[in-house]
Amino acid sequence: MDPKPRVAITDLFFTFLRFSCVTFGGGWSLIAQIQKEYVDKKGWITNEELLDFTSVGRSLPGLMVGNASVLFGYRVAGLAGAIAALLGVVLPPFIIMIGITLVYALIKDHPLAARAMMGVRAAVVPIIISAMTKLFRAGMKDAFCCLLAAGGMALCLFTKINNVWIVLLGAGLGLMYMEVRARHGVS
Repeated sequence: MDPKPRVAITDLFFTFLRFSCVTFGGGWSLIAQIQKEYVDKKGWITNEELLDFTSVGRSLPGLMVGNASVLFGYRVAGLAGAIAALLGVVLPPFIIMIGITLVYALIKDHPLAARAMMGVRAAVVPIIISAMTKLFRAGMKDAFCCLLAAGGMALCLFTKINNVWIVLLGAGLGLMYMEVRARHGVS
């Protein structure tokens, strides 16, 4: 792993606070923002690392975006960075949800609110697809990865196997595959 970039904890907090304030559509939209800022612009992490953070974050209990933010923050600034990224990413939705909870009864049936949310959902789709495409390319290194991804997708769609077991199966198969490659001198 490359050495950690020098990151001010306050910068990390305020960047994740900004991400959280302007990112709609859930965790995948935030991952797209992290990718744009820290992979594409600053080069602090690779697409592969972001995919790892996202995969681990998705596999653990809790919200994927919080888990991935903690992993990213820790990677670039240690424990203080993990805490700063997590606080930055959860503070805006926490405050907004308190506000929405207080006025929910007044706006839940309002046609303007429903129309606005429809537009937000439609606008978020291309952002998510863009991030997903880049992460897909980073994760699909060879035919084995594609086969494993297709198998995992089939298990998700057509069985009731818990996603944690699918991830653990993928990790086990990946370990076995890499061991076989190493024994045959393939890097």
